[in-house]
Amino acid sequence: MAYTAADVKALREKSGAGMMDCKKALEETNGDMEAAVDFLRAKGLAAAAKKSSRTAAEGLVGVAVEGTKGVAVEVNSETDFVAKNEQFQDFVRTATQVALNVDGDDVEALKAASYPGGSTVGEKLTDNVATIGENQQIRRIKSVAVSEGVVVPYMHNAAAPNLGKIGVLVALESSAPTEKLEELGRQLAMHIAAAFPQALTAEGLDAEVIERERAIARDKAAESGKPENVQEKMVEGAVAKYAKENALLSQIFVMDNKTPVQQVVDQAGKDAGAKIVLKDYVRFQLGEGIEKEDSDFAAEVAAAVGG
Repeated sequence: MAYTAADVKALREKSGAGMMDCKKALEETNGDMEAAVDFLRAKGLAAAAKKSSRTAAEGLVGVAVEGTKGVAVEVNSETDFVAKNEQFQDFVRTATQVALNVDGDDVEALKAASYPGGSTVGEKLTDNVATIGENQQIRRIKSVAVSEGVVVPYMHNAAAPNLGKIGVLVALESSAPTEKLEELGRQLAMHIAAAFPQALTAEGLDAEVIERERAIARDKAAESGKPENVQEKMVEGAVAKYAKENALLSQIFVMDNKTPVQQVVDQAGKDAGAKIVLKDYVRFQLGEGIEKEDSDFAAEVAAAVGG
């Protein structure tokens, strides 16, 4: 057996499928968790992978805006206890402000930037590790900007002003009144926090993810026993549905549960008397993308800091 009872439990939580189905999926895939999810989905026993808030990391996401530029920064710690530490929170807040003046989205460039008080961001981080007694690392940085308009920040369930576990930035390009843009931006940011878009448009979706969805849809279609030409239409329909549901501009707006986001933006522009373009967005969820089965995140942080 290439899996444990804990793996079965984890797969149940991840897929929503029954215990016996999860055991069979793990048997069929030699214990590979992601392959087991795909197996269950192909059999129609699991919905798309949950956009879960369960992650292997602690720490904070910070967001900051200055003029028409905004930036989000994720800083990881070993425990949630440190994330509540005022010294750690002050560091994340200050490092995010510093990031506003860093070109690009390079973590090393941010660490090399000057930190208030005479040191660099990286040196301050090292000092924090020594004084707080727990390893920390700056994991990622992402900025957005517009030539005219606004960048609106939003923090879902903020732990402190502009600090929390899900940080969002919305970049709106327009000559419309600032207050109208900020109102729209906040609504869109709340949508993004809840709906978890994977890209701005369908064309921006990860090609590997699309191919994975296509393979799952192909397996499902084959199970139907229908003619090949019908199966192919089923596959393309499933892929199109996935793209529509995961690209921000084609998602259904959570505020009314009926209007595509693109139409919401277009109507807001008409109401404001000036075209509005949703140019870009950022959604940082703490620990996103590093969830691993029983991974020792403390050791991972320590290795990153040590390196």
